Amino acid sequence: MTTPPVASSPDTARPQAPRVDVVDDFHGTAVPDPYRWLEDAADPRTATWLQEQDALMAAERAQWTTREHFADQITALLGAGTISPPYYRGERTFFTRREPGQQFAVLYIRESDGTERVLIDPIALDPSGTTTLDSWQPSKEGDLLAYQLSEGGDEESQLYVMTVSDGRIIDGPIDRCRYSPVAWLPGGEAFYYVRRLDPALLPANEVQFHRRVYLHHLGAPTTEDVLVFGAGMEKTNYYGVEVSVDGRWLQIAASQGTEPRNDLWVADLTDQDAGHPALRLVAGDLDAQTSLTFGRDGRVYVSTDLDAPRGRLAIARGPDFTPDSWVDLIAEDPDAVLEGVAILDGPELAEELLLVVRSHSGVSQMSLHAASDGRLIEQIALPGVGTIAGPVERISGGPVAWFVYTDHTTVPTVYSFDGRTRGVEVFARPPGSVDVPPVRSLHLRYTSADGTSVGMFIVAPANPGAPEQPDRPRPTILYGYGGFGIPLTPGYSAAILSWVQSGGVWAIANLRGGGEEGEQWHRDGMLGKKQNVFDDFHAAAEYLIDNGWTTTAQLGINGGSNGGLLVGAAMTQRPDLYGSVVCVAPLLDMIRYTTSELGLTWTVEYGDPEVPEEFAWLHAYSPYHRVVEGTTYPATMVVVFANDTRTDPMHGRKMVAALQYAHAGQAPILLRCESEVGHGARSIDRAVAESADTLAFFAQHTGLTVQG
Repeated sequence: MTTPPVASSPDTARPQAPRVDVVDDFHGTAVPDPYRWLEDAADPRTATWLQEQDALMAAERAQWTTREHFADQITALLGAGTISPPYYRGERTFFTRREPGQQFAVLYIRESDGTERVLIDPIALDPSGTTTLDSWQPSKEGDLLAYQLSEGGDEESQLYVMTVSDGRIIDGPIDRCRYSPVAWLPGGEAFYYVRRLDPALLPANEVQFHRRVYLHHLGAPTTEDVLVFGAGMEKTNYYGVEVSVDGRWLQIAASQGTEPRNDLWVADLTDQDAGHPALRLVAGDLDAQTSLTFGRDGRVYVSTDLDAPRGRLAIARGPDFTPDSWVDLIAEDPDAVLEGVAILDGPELAEELLLVVRSHSGVSQMSLHAASDGRLIEQIALPGVGTIAGPVERISGGPVAWFVYTDHTTVPTVYSFDGRTRGVEVFARPPGSVDVPPVRSLHLRYTSADGTSVGMFIVAPANPGAPEQPDRPRPTILYGYGGFGIPLTPGYSAAILSWVQSGGVWAIANLRGGGEEGEQWHRDGMLGKKQNVFDDFHAAAEYLIDNGWTTTAQLGINGGSNGGLLVGAAMTQRPDLYGSVVCVAPLLDMIRYTTSELGLTWTVEYGDPEVPEEFAWLHAYSPYHRVVEGTTYPATMVVVFANDTRTDPMHGRKMVAALQYAHAGQAPILLRCESEVGHGARSIDRAVAESADTLAFFAQHTGLTVQG
């Protein structure tokens, strides 16, 4: 049931943020920044202003009549819990599971006799729920576990090592390990990892950068770690590091920030000092992403998008693994993106097999191929039209691989594929159960401003008479991301199902900038082509309105992080097109985004304001700079997290101040600021609270009402 959208009371006070006379000169262009002072969270004026925003947010929340309804529904729809695929090391199996009602997934070990033990329970470590398990990596033998924890959402991981048999911590904490891979050497006496330089050696604005690859010997002080790689290279580089299962091959990948390409070095550790490997460049200065897999059969598999934007799998036949030795095994599919490959082998198979996962416009496909020459053996039937994570194989080999399947109405479930029987079977279900509401999921295409065909998923209440058509205009949330080559694919979401169960429609647009159609699709929405992303989003909204799914007043838009930039640009470019906006953990000041947190690592995606041509791109759409006084903007809630060390919450603060000053209408402009949480993982209770606020805000301003 729907009613006309509700505006806030005209007498709702808007906090007044002082405007200061700060104007920067960029390449001859004057760029005013009247809320520069809001960049400083420690400024007393900022603290006072935030208190006023909290009061305004509380007053708005008091008007919502649906928040508890959504909180209850979302909690129930999360009641299945979660389960991960198995990760085998020797006779041990590692996996994670979240029981219904638990705040975080727990890491378990299953011994060869079937007994299970808890290895890491974040709530047991910190009952306040602010400590997260960021990553973990067992040793090759399975007797040791390296794992990383962070607190308060800051993602500043500290690395520990425990003995699996008794959970005893034998190394760590090692700090400055954010986003660090761990590559164990056989025997478990040492591992390679990535660590930032000591901040005492760096300028204050560079402490998040300057990563290096080190070799760490178990139990030794970090002062004795051996610097292996990274000195003298780009300060914003990220590094990947892997050691083959047999311990012979070391590979190190380097990428400048988040650029969609990497250079790759390899060393043969046979008869070499692991701390001083003779690394040689095998893929350098190529406009491609490349990685190697050292097969158990001695072959070297190459995953790359070189000359293949949708990806291909090759064999390196030469001794140096360089591109001139690559011979295609699984050629690029012109219609589907290569996502993953598992090697199936063992004496029970007549021949070695490759289990290949691709995605077609965001929908997963699976096929079986001969490893010898890549020929297609058969297409594998999947449980539905959805998304696969994986496949995962045993590192020691075998005929079975595992994958996780989900779609808009299916909780993530672990399946196995057995190369002996060619069968797909359920391997593990989440520990609980949920009653999924009757909804329909559609995949359609629409046309963007320049004629490009763009995909979109729609999840809507069931309409048996015309399942492909809207039954009437409904309150609708349009979600998008459009950046960093990240695809939006079908997946189970308690928030989406709660909204649709309550009578709304949820649409997900597969915008350029994402990865749904491969790397070229990504590049068509980055740097100087970023406006394509916004045009695709506007066109999605117009499609939904023109085809009877919704109306402007009933249309809300939602996005987070890069998606926060998306909806910020959308509302400033077309304030007439959208009825309400929720903008989460956003980038919004695209002229100063490089001055805080990880911003400098994203110039390869957005551009650098210090470069005249790139400044012009950024200034043309930067949402903070496109706020125009006297404009009527949609009802807006900007969500920021105080401990966000990826997208600085200053973006949201400055944008809200600018909107509250410029807004000519009566709809609210709100800031939802949450402490002790950051950009990524959080407890279930915090996730439910945020989602309930989001849906209740949208219900208030799209006219969605619920019964009971």
